Amino acid sequence: MLHGNGYYRAGHLRSGRPRRRRGAPYGQQVQERPSAPPCTEYDKAYFEAYAHIGIHEEMIKDHVRTTTYRAAIMQYQDSIVGKVVMDVGCGTGILAIFCALAGARRVYAVDASEIAFQASEIVRSNNLSDKIVVLHGRVEDINIEEMVDVIISEWMGYLLLYESMLPSIIFARDKWLKPDGLILPSHATLYMAPITHNDRYRDSIDFWRNVYGIDMSAMLPLAKQCAFEEPCVETITGENVLTWPSPVVRVDCYAVMAEELESVTSKYRFTSMMQARLHGFAFWFDVEFDGPRNVSSTEHLLLPETSSWDATSHTYNSSKKRTKSTETIVLSTAPEDAPTHWQQTLIYFYDPIEVRKDQCIEGSITLSQSKENARFLNIRLEYSSGGRTFVKETVMR
Repeated sequence: MLHGNGYYRAGHLRSGRPRRRRGAPYGQQVQERPSAPPCTEYDKAYFEAYAHIGIHEEMIKDHVRTTTYRAAIMQYQDSIVGKVVMDVGCGTGILAIFCALAGARRVYAVDASEIAFQASEIVRSNNLSDKIVVLHGRVEDINIEEMVDVIISEWMGYLLLYESMLPSIIFARDKWLKPDGLILPSHATLYMAPITHNDRYRDSIDFWRNVYGIDMSAMLPLAKQCAFEEPCVETITGENVLTWPSPVVRVDCYAVMAEELESVTSKYRFTSMMQARLHGFAFWFDVEFDGPRNVSSTEHLLLPETSSWDATSHTYNSSKKRTKSTETIVLSTAPEDAPTHWQQTLIYFYDPIEVRKDQCIEGSITLSQSKENARFLNIRLEYSSGGRTFVKETVMR
């Protein structure tokens, strides 16, 4: 239903038409009827947070993020001209507008936050109401009367999976995307690496050892807890990183299923390239804007055991090389690349570990959706070095 201010409220779910599941033989159709998960109080609070201008200002001012998305839209302009696009979590509508300017016939801009009201005004101010339909509601609850050719979304959170927005993209893909449709971005890889960060530890912890000549060492346990109990979002440099990074998980947005994201466990093994104090691990991600490809069901979500990592060239090699007509556009949040609003996510130890050059650092990392709130991320980090084994458990809220 169209309301007087130009936005649409979510309607009843459309049943959808049968679609061939990617990876299923041609001629074999699977009836896709994804059911909408309930909207919890946590979800409502999450959407309410995105009604504030500050978060949208931060994202739009992230030059790397915004210009990379625009470049990807222009690279795939031939797949957008005259086609139907869905922007999931549209915010102010900037990506929807980019798609409309690239020639899309229709863009459905979907957002459950009240920022949708401003998005509708922005669309009207730019004379694009004939192309862009702003839908206020969850993508799981909206009603449209046609399938879409392209899904675009900026769904990535800290540690890639924080906020758990990717399941909404999967829902939209299974319900609305045409076979062989385009998803932007198409693939995502989360990386980790051990880090040293003496300045951070000195500023947050060692400071209490001598405060204007007063011994405040009694504050150290509390200082460590307050500074390092939860993951920290900070910017580091390549000088903080002790080894080449290792992939934690690689996600294929064309094939991954929501249940595969509920818990991800990955093993790692590093060899320190220098003697230093090991203060914790850093995490960052890359996303790729690549075209559709047929994959087998075992390649929805790749872990290091089923992939290869070329530490020399610092590049990821999939077990099946993708065919690309043009160079793939990549949005990177790595320490050596231009900074983004995601920065890097750091999990610090309460006490650093001394490591020697060529010393092995190994263990496992588990990322799982919180039972309390699926948008939170439970983290279990096991690490061993120099004959000692440690475990750190934390939650990213």
